Amino acid sequence: MQDLDRLLRPQSIAVIGGGMWCRSVIEQCQKFGFSGNLWPVHPKAEEIGGLRAYRSVNELPDAPDAAFIGVNRHATVDVVKNLANVGSGGAVCFASGFLEAQAEDEGGAKLQQELLTAAGDMPIIGPNCYGFINYLDGAALWPDQHGGRRVERGVAIITQSSNMAINISMQNRALPIAYIATAGNQAQQGLADIGRALLCDDRVSALGLHIEGLGNIAAFEALSKAAKEMGKGIVAIKVGQSEQAQAATISHTASLAGSDAGARAVLNRLGIARLKSVPEFLETLKLLHFCGPLKGNKIASLSCSGGEASLIADTALSYNVRFPALNEIQRVGLRQALGPMVAVANPLDYHTYIWGNGRAIGAMMSAMMTGDQDITLSIVDFPRDDRCSPAAWECILEGAEIAVKEGSGPLAFVTTLPENISEPVADRLMAMNVLPMHGFNETLAAIEAAHFIALSQEDTWPPIVIGKSSRNPVLIDEADAKSELSAFGLDVPHRAIASSLEDILKEGTRIGFPLALKGRGIAHKTESGAVRLDISNSEELERAVREMGVKEFLVEEMIEEAVCELLIGITRDAAHGFVLTLAAGGVLTELLSDQVSLVLPVQVKDVNKALGQLKLSKLLAGYRGKPAAELSQIAKAVMALQEYVLAHINEVEEVEINPLIVTPARSIAVDALIRKGEADV
Repeated sequence: MQDLDRLLRPQSIAVIGGGMWCRSVIEQCQKFGFSGNLWPVHPKAEEIGGLRAYRSVNELPDAPDAAFIGVNRHATVDVVKNLANVGSGGAVCFASGFLEAQAEDEGGAKLQQELLTAAGDMPIIGPNCYGFINYLDGAALWPDQHGGRRVERGVAIITQSSNMAINISMQNRALPIAYIATAGNQAQQGLADIGRALLCDDRVSALGLHIEGLGNIAAFEALSKAAKEMGKGIVAIKVGQSEQAQAATISHTASLAGSDAGARAVLNRLGIARLKSVPEFLETLKLLHFCGPLKGNKIASLSCSGGEASLIADTALSYNVRFPALNEIQRVGLRQALGPMVAVANPLDYHTYIWGNGRAIGAMMSAMMTGDQDITLSIVDFPRDDRCSPAAWECILEGAEIAVKEGSGPLAFVTTLPENISEPVADRLMAMNVLPMHGFNETLAAIEAAHFIALSQEDTWPPIVIGKSSRNPVLIDEADAKSELSAFGLDVPHRAIASSLEDILKEGTRIGFPLALKGRGIAHKTESGAVRLDISNSEELERAVREMGVKEFLVEEMIEEAVCELLIGITRDAAHGFVLTLAAGGVLTELLSDQVSLVLPVQVKDVNKALGQLKLSKLLAGYRGKPAAELSQIAKAVMALQEYVLAHINEVEEVEINPLIVTPARSIAVDALIRKGEADV
C-alpha cells in the first residue's frame, strides 16, 4: 500500500485544468482558509481564482503534495505521468470514461491500465470520483458544493458514490466529519486502503464506509486489524441486496458486488457493523465518535411521558439491547429527586412534576446515571423554533449540564422524531458533552452496532481463503458426492448402488429396513418420482423398483428419530471467498428463511455460535421435552465439508448437504451435492 499521508494531509495543492470544477476546488480551499500553497495549472490562463496560473506541472515551484486533475480522460493519463515524474505526493482523478464505461466503450479498461502504469508508485484516487475534503486542515480537493465545516476532531467517511458523499456532507445532526472522500473506480487505492490511512490520523475517531463492492478482501482484513489495534470502530452501508442494486453497482463503479450473503459474512467477520440506512449510519458514527465502541448493551431511559417510555421499550424489542433493573442507589436517588408520586422504573416516566426545575432534573438524571448501564438515554423532543418558543426547554439543558458533571457514563438526548432537534441545539449539547441522537430506531441501531464492534475487537481470525474458479464445473452424482465427502469424515447413510432387482433386494436386506430408494442419473429426483422413503419390507422395495423405471438405484439406510433437518452449504463467491451457509433444511429451507452465513475458514466455536443464532436452535437444544441434538456431530459435519473444500480449493464451486438429518446421536447427510471442475493453473 502506498503512503497516502502526503496526499490526504497536503501542504501544497496543484489544481490542474481551467473549467468550473477546477475553479470550485480553488474556491473551496480559499473558503476553508487552507494555509498551504495553492497552485493552479493551465496552459493558457494567466491567473485562476486570483492566483497565478502555471502552464504545466514542470513549471511549478515544487512537486505538489496533492493534485486535483480536472481534464479529460486521455489528458488525465499524461498529467498523472508528469506528476509522478516530478515526485508528487498523489492525485485525485476526476475524469470518467475508464473501466466503469467498459459496457459502452471497449477502450475504457485499456485506458485505466494506462493510468495505473503512468502513476507507478504515486498514489491516485479514482478515476471517476470527486476526491476528498480534509475538514481538519482545510484541504478540499473537491469540485462541488458540500455542507461540511472545519473541525478539530471527527469521523472519516468514504463512499464509492460521489453524489452520496455530497448528500452525507449536508447532514445537520452535529456529527463532526474530519474527512469525506470518494473512491470512484478504485483503480489503485481501494476503500480499505484509503480508510486505513484516514484511521491512522489521531484526530479521526471512527470510520464510515459506503460500499458497492468490497474488492480486495486482504486489504479489508488489514483495515480491520488496524482498527482493532487502535480501538476505533468501522461502520458500513453495503448495497447489493437486490438484483437491481447489484446491476447498478457494476455499471456505476466496475466493481464486483458479489452475493449479499457473502458480503454480510465478510463484514461480520471483520467486525464492521452494517447499517440499513444512511440515518442509522450517521447516528452510529456519532455515537462512536462520542464514546467509542460500547462494551455492553445495557441502556437506561428516562422521559416525561409514559407514551415515550412505552414506545422506547417496544422499539427496543427489535434490537440487541437490554434495560437492566434499577439498583438501590438509583431508586433512592430517583425517589429523592422525584418525590412519592412517580413510580421509578427503567424505562422511567418521570412525569412533569419537576419540569422547569433544572436542578431537580439534573439530580434525577444523575441518579439514573449511577446504574450499571452502558449509556443513559433522555428522551427529549425540542419545539420547532420558527413557530414556538424554546425557552421552556432551558430547564432540561440546565439539568443535563449538571448531570454530566455529577453522573457517570455517557448521556444522550434522544428524539422520537429525527427532525425534532435543530443543529444549533445539537451543537450546544455536544459542547456540553451530551450526545444528541436523532430518532429511536436510529439510536437503538447505533447502540447495537457499537456493542457489536466492541465484541468483535476481541476476535481473531485466520485469513479468508479465496482460491481460483475452476474450468467447466459439473454436478457430481449424489452417490459419488457422498463417497467423496465421507472420506473427509462426513457421516452418510449405509448405502449401496445396484441395478438388478436381485442385487437391490440383497443389498436392502443387508442394510436393513426401513430403507430409502433413489433412482440415479436424474437431476430432480423428488419431482420425477424417483425417490421412495420408509420402505419397510422386500415387497415394498420390489414394487418401488418396478414403478420407478430407472436403470440404476441408490439403496440407503432410512434415518429415523430426527430432532430436526439442517442445510449445510459452501459456495464459492468470486468477490468474498467461500461462503458457508447453515440453515433450516428440507422443506423448511425456503419457508423459514432461517440461515446464518460465514466465510471460510471457520472453527468449531464459530459453528456453534452460528447454530445458536438460528430459529431452529430451540429444537437443537431439546424443545418441550424432546431429545436434544448432539451439537458436536453437527460441527463435525461442517468441518468435514470445509476440509473437503480446502483440499479442492481451485476445483470445487459448491458443496451442499440438504438435508443433514440431526438425531440425538448423529448428524447424517441424506442428500449431497458437489459441483466442481478442473483447476485453472
